Amino acid sequence: MIKSTVYLDPETVATLRQLSRAQGRSQAELIREAVAQYTLTAERPLPKGFGKYRSGRDDISERAEEILRERARRQ
Repeated sequence: MIKSTVYLDPETVATLRQLSRAQGRSQAELIREAVAQYTLTAERPLPKGFGKYRSGRDDISERAEEILRERARRQ
């Protein structure tokens, strides 16, 4: 695991401590679970520039491997 630091408001910290005691689980475990759940449901941002350019072709996805092979041969 990778250590990360987050800043929480006092009310959230108090609630987290109460939940931790009531459930017999560590605060870190509760935070990891909440972040994991959020990342599963959150919409991921598109890569920079995605959808901003048009090739003028409508068959790119069907021919992707062929196009990449042709491009590699030319270089």
